[in-house]
Amino acid sequence: MRQKTMFNTPLVQPLLYGFSKVLLKILGWKVVGEIPKDLKKCVVIAAPHTTNWDMPFSLMIAFCLQRSLYWVGKASIFKFPFSGLMRWMGGIPVDRSQSNNMVDATVATFAENDELRIMMAPEGTRSQVKEWKSGFYHIANGAEVPIILGFIDYKNKVGGVLGVFTPTGDYEADLKEIKAKYASYL
Repeated sequence: MRQKTMFNTPLVQPLLYGFSKVLLKILGWKVVGEIPKDLKKCVVIAAPHTTNWDMPFSLMIAFCLQRSLYWVGKASIFKFPFSGLMRWMGGIPVDRSQSNNMVDATVATFAENDELRIMMAPEGTRSQVKEWKSGFYHIANGAEVPIILGFIDYKNKVGGVLGVFTPTGDYEADLKEIKAKYASYL
């Protein structure tokens, strides 16, 4: 995406990298795992999504991993006066009240870009849910990009990447395998 964000703004990016690294260390957090350097396109899932603090911690972790990313959020947080700030932070608004096809639109966005990492919460909400939304999977499968298994563990103050998963097209089997990686966090 050609949108200017905090991840690609000169001078701001290195300052936010340093700030993120120092603040997480002061708070006692550890960042683990990595997003492979040669991986230019992927869907990053961030689970479990339990609090509004997930966004700032996820962005600080992304800076520590030295990877730029975009994230999807409900359209209501993109209203004036915060819309410009949210977009600059890498936000892409999603209107969940419309019956538009977000999966197809996002797959098309991947096709239009040489580099794109989009983060989303598989639960689709901060509330406790039994079933994850399938959009993240269908976007990754349709765009033929891997899924980065991102996580935040507040109890142990650790966050980062559990691994990289390549969708096979068998949603049920793949979801079972993905959720198994998150078993100790859900």
